Amino acid sequence: QVQLVESGGGLVQAGGSLRLSCAASGRTLRNYFMGWFRQAPGKEREFVATISWSGGNTRSADSVKGRFTISRDNAKNTVYLQMNSLKPEDTAVYYCAAERGRLGVPFRSTDYDYWGQGTQVTVSS
Repeated sequence: QVQLVESGGGLVQAGGSLRLSCAASGRTLRNYFMGWFRQAPGKEREFVATISWSGGNTRSADSVKGRFTISRDNAKNTVYLQMNSLKPEDTAVYYCAAERGRLGVPFRSTDYDYWGQGTQVTVSS
């Protein structure tokens, strides 16, 4: 089993920055893809970004490209989401997820095997 705990959410003004962290425990995440998703009230959960074990393969949603950066520190079993130039439409609960590396690049929430509880990000205008 893998346990994922997100942190770093909060309230920020538009144009500001936040860095989310996701700490994993329970087992090593070797070969796992790690992803970030978000869900706004009344909307479906949507893909934000994902990163391979090596960090050499990353993908981001078009809505966050150029503003958000995903990274990971395997020694710390932690994945990060640096969010810059935040907009009110980025307001959502952000979830960290882990996929066991069975697939290609995992974009769908159903591809992922483990989930964190989420952290709230609120961007005020």
